Amino acid sequence: MSKVLSTIPFNGTPEQEAELMKIIEANKSDKGALMMVLHSAQELYGYLPIEVQKIIAKEMDIPLEKIYGVVTFYSQFSLNPKGKYTISVCLGTACYVKGAGDIFEKLSEELGIKGGETTSDGKYTLVDCRCIGACGLAPVLTVNEDVYGRITVDDIPGIIAKYAE
Repeated sequence: MSKVLSTIPFNGTPEQEAELMKIIEANKSDKGALMMVLHSAQELYGYLPIEVQKIIAKEMDIPLEKIYGVVTFYSQFSLNPKGKYTISVCLGTACYVKGAGDIFEKLSEELGIKGGETTSDGKYTLVDCRCIGACGLAPVLTVNEDVYGRITVDDIPGIIAKYAE
């Protein structure tokens, strides 16, 4: 799955930027603090748009290419806003063998989005992951912190309905 820059306009607030500057100022002398700064920035904004990466690069005197490389290498960082509910399907070996690929495809079809995308209403983000350590429950998916195991394609509409509000 490729990571692409968001096409959603960035709408950071002055308050968020002031908080980001405090985080950077407290850590700018420690180049090893980049991961912590990125995590804090993602908590603050919900994702790491290129505009935020540029601020971090400039203020920490780290090349933007390095920051972008870190953000795209580690799966915990997101270039795009996440939905209220992140649906993560385990595609590790045990889950995949038991049908997780079909489950992922059904979710994609039901939500009308591809992996790594968020629905236009901002409600759901669909992602894949590798082994969450629940192989005995394969196939497994999570919705935020809720874990669903031994699921089938037929379970998908009911799971989505629980979060429809």
